[in-house]
Amino acid sequence: MRLEYSKVAPEGYKALLGMYGYLKNSNLPAGLLHMVYLKVSQINGCPYCVDLHWKDAVQAGIDGRKLNAVSNWKHMPFFTEAERAALALAEEMTVLPGQEVSDAVYEEAKRCFDDKNLVDLSLAIAHMNMLNRVAITFHKVPEK
Repeated sequence: MRLEYSKVAPEGYKALLGMYGYLKNSNLPAGLLHMVYLKVSQINGCPYCVDLHWKDAVQAGIDGRKLNAVSNWKHMPFFTEAERAALALAEEMTVLPGQEVSDAVYEEAKRCFDDKNLVDLSLAIAHMNMLNRVAITFHKVPEK
């Protein structure tokens, strides 16, 4: 690891982690959040976050087969409509094709989530993108 950022700037790191507390108390299911965190981390190539959120998703009750399918969710039968909408939104918010989230993906997410949950889901996706970028910058990797 290049630098232990959580020790160099503990107040900043604590502030970053504070969003987890907010989201944990949201109405979004923990398993859904961890699948979204996992998908965003896969797209961004953050090894630490992929490992962390895979383990957290298992603890939240998501089985390994379903978690392994997150990387190829569009072609797998294991996901609910809401999970598919969340994963599609996670992909588009992370990659931003055409520099925006498409109307089709937004409308499907809007259909599956009420306004508050849609905002919380969007905050979760944006938060994970931020955490991924910090971890990647400092080469944070999982422990053996």
